[in-house]
Amino acid sequence: MVPNPLLRRSVIVVLALVAAAILAVAALASHRELPATAAAAASFDTATVARGARLAAIGDCASCHTARDGRPYAGGVPVPTPFGTIHGTNVTPDRETGIGAWSEPAFVRAMRDGVSRDGHQLYPAFPYDHFTHSADDDLHALYAYLMTRDPVRAPNRANDLRFPFSVRALVAAWNALYLDKRPHQPDPAQGAEWNRGAYLVQSLGHCGACHSPRNALGAERRGRAFAGGEAEGWYVPALNAASPSPLPWTVEQLTSYLRTGIAAGHAVAGGPMQQVVESLGRADEGDVHAIAVYIASVLGPMNAEREAREAAARRRAERGVLVAATGDDLARSGAASGAKADAEAIRVGQTVYADACASCHDAGRAISSSGALRLPLAVAVHDPDPRSLLRIVREGIAPPPAEPGRWMPAFGATLTDAQLTGLLAYLRHDAAGAPPWPNLAQAVRETRTSP
Repeated sequence: MVPNPLLRRSVIVVLALVAAAILAVAALASHRELPATAAAAASFDTATVARGARLAAIGDCASCHTARDGRPYAGGVPVPTPFGTIHGTNVTPDRETGIGAWSEPAFVRAMRDGVSRDGHQLYPAFPYDHFTHSADDDLHALYAYLMTRDPVRAPNRANDLRFPFSVRALVAAWNALYLDKRPHQPDPAQGAEWNRGAYLVQSLGHCGACHSPRNALGAERRGRAFAGGEAEGWYVPALNAASPSPLPWTVEQLTSYLRTGIAAGHAVAGGPMQQVVESLGRADEGDVHAIAVYIASVLGPMNAEREAREAAARRRAERGVLVAATGDDLARSGAASGAKADAEAIRVGQTVYADACASCHDAGRAISSSGALRLPLAVAVHDPDPRSLLRIVREGIAPPPAEPGRWMPAFGATLTDAQLTGLLAYLRHDAAGAPPWPNLAQAVRETRTSP
């Protein structure tokens, strides 16, 4: 049989396009190895090193580059992604296993282009798509800080990524699609502090890496900055006008929260945000205040909807003891179909709340008290996604080792899936006054097995 000429031509065209794409990716991914030279630690002045330390705190570098109970910046931290697990690398000045053989140009190339000293592509889990906007003098200070750390011999752990994401050369195509290397541009309509905060948030602070949604290839969705995202199995709330926070944030509250993990009227930091707060506590206080100024502007001004949300949350909080819900209550609140089953789950949840939660949360939170924030004011019950509240209940919240701070016990080993489902259904209805989360039982199962 003679092949269909049209089909044959189509196959040839497809193969040609595939070959062209492979060649294009290979060309994009081709980077020369830079010489194995580095500046001596003694060449950096103490002021520059100290500024680099404060910038490393803004970037929360330790979270990905310092393993639990490990040496500072020696790597080994597993970073879960939708494509597999990436491990933070050793960035101490050890010449064989760290970056001790990296010149400053090699370091800057990694930060700006996502390319290692030896020429291989770095995965964008290392957020060079944000770091690329960093100023030259800030990258110099950060390099000075890292090159004056104690060198640690610690070989990097291999990543565990699914094919084809394990092919590093393909990251070059990702860069061609998504890496915007244009320098940060100040807004002349804003003041110096606002512009400083915007620069830090969009560059070394890389706040959008967690607080923005991502597409199927892991890039932040264009036009949806700070619209809510996820990190390490936690839902990360929006920082723009879509923020689910029941109470508005002031600049001073944001500054306090970013530096200490707690602010009046708001929940304490939990999950990955605890590490961010721990780092920001070591950052320059003026820089953190500038970040708060910028974030407050992104959150936007009060409006009628926010005022109504705040008033409703305060009424529920002032009421004190949460109350039971009936089927009629559920129908009126929009729980709609399955109201009988929802009401039964909520009754289970009310019992769990009374036994495990009420003694702290009904007492309210005050300085030196043993009470906790009344839950109508907690953002997690208002989130559009239940994962963060589930992780908090399962894992609890604890301050850093040997540090004072608010804490909450973990209930993951004592509550069944049915009890957790009921508790969240109850809090969603009675503390938030919101329609039930869809697929709550599935989220309960998934958080049980998540990293």
